[in-house]
Amino acid sequence: MAAEHRDATHHGHQGHDHRGSDHDRHDHGESRPGAEISGHAHGDHEHGGHEDHGHHDHSHGHHHHAPTVSSGNERAVLFGFVLTFGFMIVEGLGGLLSGSLALVADAGHMLTDSAALALAWAGFHFGRRNSDDRRTFGYMRFEILAGFVNAVALILLIAWIVYEAVMRLVTPQMVHAGPMLAIAVIGLLVNVGVFFMLRQGDTEHVNIRGALLHVLGDLLGSVAAIVAAIAIYFTGWMPIDPILSVLLSVIILKSAWTLLKNTLNILMEGVPGGIAMDDLTDTLLQDVGGLAAVEHVHVWSITSGQPLATMNVRLEEGAEPRAVVSSVKAVLRDRFGIDHSTIEIDFGGPPALCPLDDGKERRGKAQQGRSAPTSAAA
Repeated sequence: MAAEHRDATHHGHQGHDHRGSDHDRHDHGESRPGAEISGHAHGDHEHGGHEDHGHHDHSHGHHHHAPTVSSGNERAVLFGFVLTFGFMIVEGLGGLLSGSLALVADAGHMLTDSAALALAWAGFHFGRRNSDDRRTFGYMRFEILAGFVNAVALILLIAWIVYEAVMRLVTPQMVHAGPMLAIAVIGLLVNVGVFFMLRQGDTEHVNIRGALLHVLGDLLGSVAAIVAAIAIYFTGWMPIDPILSVLLSVIILKSAWTLLKNTLNILMEGVPGGIAMDDLTDTLLQDVGGLAAVEHVHVWSITSGQPLATMNVRLEEGAEPRAVVSSVKAVLRDRFGIDHSTIEIDFGGPPALCPLDDGKERRGKAQQGRSAPTSAAA
């Protein structure tokens, strides 16, 4: 009979407890002959079948879904926050006293940097917490939320800088080049130090990347402020200050927009970058023997660098279910970097409908010009 798909998206984790590791096998409901094959592979222990599912196989390398958080990442972010927040106060006061929009804008950017670094540190702190009965993936999404907030804050800051720059161009204001130059040089040194400090952490981590983007924007802001101060000192041309502020905003916008798209894609359960759904299903059908069709495929990321997948598969007549599932999982892992997958086998009957697919199915071999199997293995 066709397997029910209502729990596939959440992997059916709430119906059983993963907190113990001294058991080799346990069942969740009465198994049905011919429709139940071992459910989960968790490192060195295995869970029995799930009632209401034709076949569910979960692959985990560990009991909990918390990301790996290094002490180096935490230290880098914490030290970066202390330096950034401290100099932000100095630069903000210096910008107000010197009349420089470039310094005020850079101080505002450093304020968002401080918030970004604080959120990143909180992301590491909460991300280390284990999963529980209410949050079966732990707090892994916290870092994505922090990255999203970082991107939104940057875009709002850019809008404010552009507005202020236009006002300055309409009504030029006096800028004291000497204090502006001194503060900008110190700011450049601070930003360079924070940048290299963060580079010592895991630059593949979304919050480290987000923090680096913020600091890089600050570094460029300091350079722009230095150029503006020198130009004002030697020429007295005040519009250079707001003009360079706008140019800096354009540079920051590109990075902020990329970060916003990446985090929003994860929050919207989008397919991770680098994975094409048609390529994934075609590869499975071509490389896995005994596989007749792949249906209801869902691929997403719970956090950066950790893609997951669920799908229904149909077997050719005489195919061995365990071997097919093992091969599917190997292809997902080796070809697409998906270590955590849930594979459900539909044993006979019409294709299982999944409301998440709007009634649409994924490909079968018949759709690739191959003959469809007359029946599925029971």
